[in-house]
Amino acid sequence: MAAEDPCSQFSDWEPDSSTRGSGVKQEKQLCASQRRFYSLCRRKSFAVFVTSKSHGSQEEGGASWCCCGQSFREHSAIHKHVARTHVGEIEQLTQTTYKCFLSQLEEEAKTQDTNQSKAEAVDISAWIPDTSHISEEQLQKGPGKVVLFYHYCQVEDPQVICAWQKALCVKLHLTGKVRVASEGVNGTVGGTDMATDIYISAMCSHPLFRMEREDFKTSDGGAECFTDLRVGVYKEIVPMGVDPDVISYQLAGIHLEPEEFHKEVEALLTEGDLCTDTILLDCRNFYESKIGQFTECLAPNIRKFSYFPDYIDQNLDLFRDKKVLMYCTGGIRCERGSAYLRSKDVCKEVYQLKGGIHKYLERFPEGFYRGKLFVFDERYTISSNRDIISDCRYCGSPWDQYKLCSTQFCCQLVLSCPSCRRDGHTSCCPTCQTKGRAQSEAPSAAPHQREECECTDGRPRIPQDV
Repeated sequence: MAAEDPCSQFSDWEPDSSTRGSGVKQEKQLCASQRRFYSLCRRKSFAVFVTSKSHGSQEEGGASWCCCGQSFREHSAIHKHVARTHVGEIEQLTQTTYKCFLSQLEEEAKTQDTNQSKAEAVDISAWIPDTSHISEEQLQKGPGKVVLFYHYCQVEDPQVICAWQKALCVKLHLTGKVRVASEGVNGTVGGTDMATDIYISAMCSHPLFRMEREDFKTSDGGAECFTDLRVGVYKEIVPMGVDPDVISYQLAGIHLEPEEFHKEVEALLTEGDLCTDTILLDCRNFYESKIGQFTECLAPNIRKFSYFPDYIDQNLDLFRDKKVLMYCTGGIRCERGSAYLRSKDVCKEVYQLKGGIHKYLERFPEGFYRGKLFVFDERYTISSNRDIISDCRYCGSPWDQYKLCSTQFCCQLVLSCPSCRRDGHTSCCPTCQTKGRAQSEAPSAAPHQREECECTDGRPRIPQDV
């Protein structure tokens, strides 16, 4: 499974081909990669235009927009109005944005070429372990595992580390995802026990990272848990959407060992409703907390981590003068999330679970975390207890095994039990089910449809929990 969140990045609604006018002609004249950029610019221009029509603040249930003398209270309503009425303006914005985007890409390409040349000039062979005494069969066959890790530190030349990571993973036949940035490294890789052990040793011995083995979280799996290997240089090692130079991981909350965190949660649950000054905050996305969470936690209904800062901003009163206990899968989102929350200077104290749920379950498999742990690979979930806290989307029976929506272009995850799937309920909602039938009846004529269904329409981008 790819990415922190499989959902779309920009507006919740995009005009179809019948409303794009000259934009479609412009796009058809471009090559495939240029078409993707042009489509991206259109979505960004569309979102910017809608934002420019925003009026007032997020009060009493949501924002409002004013355009052409009309007022709109719903995202879908303003989006459809703009798509039908302001095609020309959107197209002008798109072309201007596209030209700027191309210039930016050219500059980035020059910088990347320069950095790549520097990376090639650095000898990374000293950081590649000798495996001549190990057979290829040992590296590729046999029991395996998935390794999850991150490490914050100052990386002077991310391109060099990126080149080393690629070479190391390829040599060990590892698959997975590794993000490198000037603020550190974050990754999850899968391979045989032999290969992953060598990888962990290489990370621990590297002069820049010098990590400890306890910094790595492991679970049963292997190279088959990922479709490929992706290693790249990014601005952030976890995509929160806030410049690391503005909100640094160094502002993070106080780290609590699993034993300490367990005691805090136990005290919170013992007091029950009498405890009004502590919040147990889940930093993950809604589809993660839906199938597993700590008892009595606050789990924001957000689609991806880059929405977390907005969630904090729009629910500040919820955290005012409170002690906050934060947790996430492996700990990395809490590093940036707690730093952002602390920067608001409203909480009494901010704590985070060191090593995340992964490390907590190693110590307390039958503790206060109930249900499955969502993971970002082909397994979707791992478990330490038998609890099922979620239900089938269609019949309501207990079920917590995710599948991707079967409708083309939809990346929502669906909980549909075996019985319902046999009955054909393989989409995330009835709207997508209808789209799926239309696509199967006329696949060649089916247009590229925006991810727009009951799941996306029924969930506010930033929930109001105050």
